[in-house]
Amino acid sequence: MSFKIVVIGTSLGGLSALQTLLGNLPADFPLPVAIVQHRHKDSDDALRAMIQEYTSLPVREVEDKDEISPGKVYLAPADYHLLVEAGFFALSTDEPVSYARPSIDVLFESAADIYKAQVIGVILTGANQDGMQGLKKIKAQGGKTIVQEPSTAASSIMPAAAISAVAVDWILSLCDIAPLLVNLSHSIRK
Repeated sequence: MSFKIVVIGTSLGGLSALQTLLGNLPADFPLPVAIVQHRHKDSDDALRAMIQEYTSLPVREVEDKDEISPGKVYLAPADYHLLVEAGFFALSTDEPVSYARPSIDVLFESAADIYKAQVIGVILTGANQDGMQGLKKIKAQGGKTIVQEPSTAASSIMPAAAISAVAVDWILSLCDIAPLLVNLSHSIRK
């Protein structure tokens, strides 16, 4: 299986989780990584800068129609849904989903629509159920699903909700997720 994208969703406690996960990906990680981190609609670029301090991969907030490139980390901007299109990202100001904009479900479902079984979906710490439906769709399309072990999460609600709804492929402690992503990405290296 050759994967085309990693999508990550997180909420409460997400900054620390993202710093750990992304900090353990090598500088030559070959897949694009798209992230929805719930945050206040008036948030500025500080989240991107805080994540960038922990990873050698370039991190940017997505602008509408940004090309999806390997080896880059893409962060949903505050108050926009982030959607995957064929080869690029789109932003939307549609109504919040599960009280959230950006919504993890929106990102995950759009990635599954475009890349089918070539998507890796990751749910990290969070205090709501956003991402559960999106992860379900990734699994239904044949993609791989990873959920942070709830007992290791700052808030266990989001990982527990995902596990209850989806027969996930891996339930891992935070420090074990990056090595798995590296192993899964090896299938695209020649």
